[in-house]
Amino acid sequence: MITQIIAHRGSKGVRPENTIVAFNKAIDEGADGIETDVHLSKDGKLVIIHDETVNRTTDGEGRIFDKTLAEIKKLDAGAYFSEKYVNERIPTLQEVVDLLIQRKYHGIFNLELKTDKIKYPGIEQKVYEVLKGEDFPFHLVYSSFNPKSISVLHQLQPEVEAASLFKINTKAARRFSRRRIIQEWHPSIAWVRSHRFFLPHVQLRPWTVNSEDDIKYCFKKNFKGIITDYPTRALKIRKKMQGE
Repeated sequence: MITQIIAHRGSKGVRPENTIVAFNKAIDEGADGIETDVHLSKDGKLVIIHDETVNRTTDGEGRIFDKTLAEIKKLDAGAYFSEKYVNERIPTLQEVVDLLIQRKYHGIFNLELKTDKIKYPGIEQKVYEVLKGEDFPFHLVYSSFNPKSISVLHQLQPEVEAASLFKINTKAARRFSRRRIIQEWHPSIAWVRSHRFFLPHVQLRPWTVNSEDDIKYCFKKNFKGIITDYPTRALKIRKKMQGE
């Protein structure tokens, strides 16, 4: 089996994460998939950013949930990474979907709902409204650390592939696997390494797989996929190990 290479927050290692330039780079590099994160703004808009606050990756401060989309769009989301990317903006979910359609991207679009710290009432329904019913070129996968979000999304779109994210606790992942609500586990690579002698018989896409040793380990194990900040590095290693 050829192990899928999914670009974590776009090509996060070489571009400002979760921006249009990061997603374009991942597509250009030939990544099999793109992973990203969605939050809800104060005025109920779906925005693409990893943290609950804008502090780390923009020139602003404060929680996403306390800012309107107009306020969020004023923030510089590229300068923290490099002066080359000054004035990159935080995209909306719709803008990312539009990009993937424009690029005719046939890979995986792994959307993580960031509801493990802030619950964002109604976010699952809003995501569904954007992603329901259209003939998208990409293959949609939902994931979350929050079991409730996975359950709600499964009720809304039972045909869509889903995965449980976790660092340590596998309780929800095991329960959802038995009920066939999810198809994969997305564990941390640290968890995978610590359980290497008794890994469960489920499809795994570990995160965040960046070192050459970890990438090679996952390819040797023929995992379904890896989520990495450096898709180009992983693609080169995969060609040597798996021939593609």
